[in-house]
Amino acid sequence: MNKTSYPNLSLPPSLWAATAAPAAETPAMAGDQRADVAIVGAGFTGLSAALHLAMGGADVAVLEAGEPGWGASGRNGGQVIPGLKEDPREMIARFGPEKGEAMTAAAGAAADLVFDLIRDHGMDCDGQQTGWIQAAHTTAQLPTLRSRHADWAGRDANVAWLDADELGQRMGDGRYHGGWIDKRGGGVQPLSYARGLARAAQKHGARVHGASPVQSLTRVGAGWRLQTPGGILTADKVILATNGYTDGLWPKLAQTVVPVFSVQVATAPLGENIRGKVLGGGEVLSDTRRVLWYFRQDAHGRLIMGGGGSAYESGAEKIYGGLRERIRELLPEAGDVAFEFAWNGKVAMTADHYPHLHELAPGLWAGLGYNGRGVAMATMMGRILADRALETDDPAFDFPASPVRPLPLHALRGIAVTATRAYYRFRDALER
Repeated sequence: MNKTSYPNLSLPPSLWAATAAPAAETPAMAGDQRADVAIVGAGFTGLSAALHLAMGGADVAVLEAGEPGWGASGRNGGQVIPGLKEDPREMIARFGPEKGEAMTAAAGAAADLVFDLIRDHGMDCDGQQTGWIQAAHTTAQLPTLRSRHADWAGRDANVAWLDADELGQRMGDGRYHGGWIDKRGGGVQPLSYARGLARAAQKHGARVHGASPVQSLTRVGAGWRLQTPGGILTADKVILATNGYTDGLWPKLAQTVVPVFSVQVATAPLGENIRGKVLGGGEVLSDTRRVLWYFRQDAHGRLIMGGGGSAYESGAEKIYGGLRERIRELLPEAGDVAFEFAWNGKVAMTADHYPHLHELAPGLWAGLGYNGRGVAMATMMGRILADRALETDDPAFDFPASPVRPLPLHALRGIAVTATRAYYRFRDALER
């Protein structure tokens, strides 16, 4: 299984790259080495897996083509959102009581896991567990959100309903008709969080190698051989954690997801008289538009907004402009708001809107496809994959494995994403 081409591996400009905590030393792998478990990819999935494996006593080596957090883990909006796209009752109906309950437990605890790791390992990443709000942009969305709130409230989750007035107080206007807040959620500086995971894994004995793209993955006896430009890593077990940057290292795996460029913009720090208007309590928010719109303030008072999503990086410029206009609409009293940063990165979408855990071969696993909820769920998937590799008896959390199912007409994914986005924008416009 060979990989023959690599993207530009310099860390792209972004708010996160400009303000992140210092990176740990992650030298390229040199010479021939071995490990109990090799991990390909140093994003949230791979680094969480490395940390949990190392804490479990395994000898772990992480191989990353760029540096920790180079991909979507260091470029996303930093929203830590509990749960998945579907609600607990929908997961149970779709997958049955046993699998559905396991998925609900893992997804529901994913945000708490992020903030527990931040606290336990002293990570400098502006972690704020101040809640995630999902807001109804039309009255037609209120029944769905009420049902979602009730579903989680019935499981004793720390959630609350927000009527239009309560939500208006947090937003500074009445644009939303109501919604709910999941107080397990919050925000992080995502690149700093990735770097914090890398440091924590290293402190527990994991080796993290940047600038070490895996060129081939080959079965050797009962283990695996991973070829990098600097040497060969032999391991008993392997975890593939490449998400939106998955390539041809393992046959057909890349065809199970659709990479989409997630786009964000950030203002300069807002004045003290404006900061308290929109989500001044540190909450993060996403609404119910089909073409998602999400925003928050960072720890320094910048308003960060993401949305849209393009199959092509060239489409990001148009989305940047739209997001800037929406921020000006949110903050009319701020005048001509100054923007400091605009950036993008690839996230992985799945056809069923669920993350996928695959056992590709004995001793070889992959976790990918977080559909825009990767800060929390990728961290949880890393823990689950670590338990699989450690062969943990009765793990606290689990997620069902699924077979690799390549998407039909995957080569036409760009056309499909573009057409779907245009259709969703049209539907959203009709509902204003």
